[in-house]
Amino acid sequence: MITKNLEIAINAAIDGGEEIMKIYQKEFEVEIKDDNSPLTIADKNANTIINKYLVDTNIPIISEENKQIAYDERKDWVDCWIVDPLDGTKEFVKRNGEFTVNIALVENGKPVLGVIYVPVSKTLYYGDSNQGYANKITLKSHQVSLSELQNDSTAIKADDTTQQVIKVVGSRSHMNDDTLAYVKKLEQQGQSTEIVSKGSSLKFCLVAEGHAHVYPRFAPTMEWDTAAGQAICEAVGLQVISQETQEPLLYNKKNLLNPWFLVSK
Repeated sequence: MITKNLEIAINAAIDGGEEIMKIYQKEFEVEIKDDNSPLTIADKNANTIINKYLVDTNIPIISEENKQIAYDERKDWVDCWIVDPLDGTKEFVKRNGEFTVNIALVENGKPVLGVIYVPVSKTLYYGDSNQGYANKITLKSHQVSLSELQNDSTAIKADDTTQQVIKVVGSRSHMNDDTLAYVKKLEQQGQSTEIVSKGSSLKFCLVAEGHAHVYPRFAPTMEWDTAAGQAICEAVGLQVISQETQEPLLYNKKNLLNPWFLVSK
């Protein structure tokens, strides 16, 4: 069943994605933020649209493009939205289509709803980890009705990692020595491996729909990069495990920077 909050998040993501495409189809300027990551008017405009949807839920919002709220205020939140209005801005600037809108609902530090929208292909992924389902639908336009979601979406599921070739997700922009060392370790254990590259949170989607088996992320990410993908992955029985605690990634932490993590069965 699609809950009201999930329906709101889906509509917010799609409308944010439509706004992104308006910018994508023309020339735009790129700013560089303090952390050396790029920022465009598409990030800002999509963020404004998404916030207008989510504010009516009376659930607080953590977004990459919002002013960050002090932990003293956040620490007592039972639930919150975590938003990346344009995940993969580098991919957006390169115009390769591999960027997404990410929206997640977090309860007690755990992502329970996840929405990932791919504006270029109009592909929507959404999942509910409490109910244990995740679906995918490709839209005809940047809008969808509840009946279309219920009737036209297809379930996604992870693949069995006992396959002869282990498909390992690697980032187009962040492949590093630690990830390569992980792949080498698999090969030393007798596994055949294949690297599958994607940008943005599409890396989570690759594993969630069975097009890859593991996603080692041994490079910096923020909570808004991963919350929606984790909700979708956990909804299909995958785990997103911190390499510091060996427990699932948690959210609304004092430091919004994630530890290294591994997505697998």
